[in-house]
Amino acid sequence: MGYSKGQMEDEITKAMILWEKEYKGRGPTEAKTDIIRNMVIVTLKGVLSQAELVLAQNREGRVLIKKLRQQLVEQGRPEIEEIVSRITLRKVVSLHTDISTKTGERVFIFIMDQEIRPW
Repeated sequence: MGYSKGQMEDEITKAMILWEKEYKGRGPTEAKTDIIRNMVIVTLKGVLSQAELVLAQNREGRVLIKKLRQQLVEQGRPEIEEIVSRITLRKVVSLHTDISTKTGERVFIFIMDQEIRPW
């Protein structure tokens, strides 16, 4: 049985929510995945804890949050790359991510080795 584009997007979304919950202890309030050519774009909303929201009220706190979250992603990178590769049947070439300490939104952009086609 193969996945349609929408099914791949749904599977990646579910897997990323689960990863966030298991790896970081809490998941996003909203999540969405879009596949465009050779890119997988995952948007997670509501990823900051209450403590991080308070910390984000000043510059030093925002820098700290971004640094910590970047380090956590780097450590979990092999696992999240495997999730996306397993579902798309493509190899991750690069991963780009950032978090907004203003909106509590995190974006992951996975660049794959070739265009993603439903199978």
